[in-house]
Amino acid sequence: MSTIRVGCAPIAWVNDDMPELGGETTYQQILSEVALAGYEGTEIGNKYPKDPAVLKRELDLRGIRIAAAWHGCLLTTEPYEDEERKFIDFCDYMVALGADCVNICEQGHSIQGMRDTSVFDDKPFFTDDEWERLADGLNRFGDIAKEKGLRLAYHHHMGTGVQTTEEIDRLMSMTDPDKLLLLVDNGHLLFSGESTADIIARYLPRIGHVHLKDIRPEIVEKARAEKLSFLDSILAGAFTVPGDGPTDFATLMRPVVDSDYDGWFLVEAEQDPAIANPLEYALIARTYLRDSLGV
Repeated sequence: MSTIRVGCAPIAWVNDDMPELGGETTYQQILSEVALAGYEGTEIGNKYPKDPAVLKRELDLRGIRIAAAWHGCLLTTEPYEDEERKFIDFCDYMVALGADCVNICEQGHSIQGMRDTSVFDDKPFFTDDEWERLADGLNRFGDIAKEKGLRLAYHHHMGTGVQTTEEIDRLMSMTDPDKLLLLVDNGHLLFSGESTADIIARYLPRIGHVHLKDIRPEIVEKARAEKLSFLDSILAGAFTVPGDGPTDFATLMRPVVDSDYDGWFLVEAEQDPAIANPLEYALIARTYLRDSLGV
């Protein structure tokens, strides 16, 4: 049986891509409300202290921990040596915090943070050479992470070169499963038009981390029809938490729960905190997951 820890990401309180969303919120409030809502851990947000000793003390006061954190890399566009140095420094920060996983995402040519783009029409595509550079770099990163006691999980993401099922398949086939795992994010898969159930079935033994969020289908269709950017799609309300959208997570995640998965389920839904109260939605998701999946 699986060993699952349930956490909540800080992006509902303060958005990393749009720091003005929730910009007035302190990191202490975020950590306190994550704990209050009944979660065991969280991920790194842009408000959190860079000094691991300071952050660790605040986490310990609330009885929660760091599960993982996003690390954007530029393996397709920048020299490997530069990216390796940044990755090693980030892994050392994660180790100091006692984290389990690094969520890696290639940001070369990404449009996810650009407002004057269409998240569908302007999506980047890698050349064969860029695919080789990405796969080689990630395999090398995987060795580094493993030496430091961390798992490395790839985060497929809207507006990047690894978004679709075909692209996920290509990356997984080009990388070593002992070095690179897959982060499964239902929200990004549904937004892109993929089947999360299919991805889980294909890669169940290789799942290293899970982000649980849902979509509002009518907003995703609006994003496609009106050629919205990824950020404008968020502002329009494309994402929400488990228990507030159409996905039956009890059925979708049952294969993971019944497997030998040993890792985190991280609730994550980028929303405008002025519209969607972060604590309220964190509680909605926590209650739903406990009632529907028993986690």
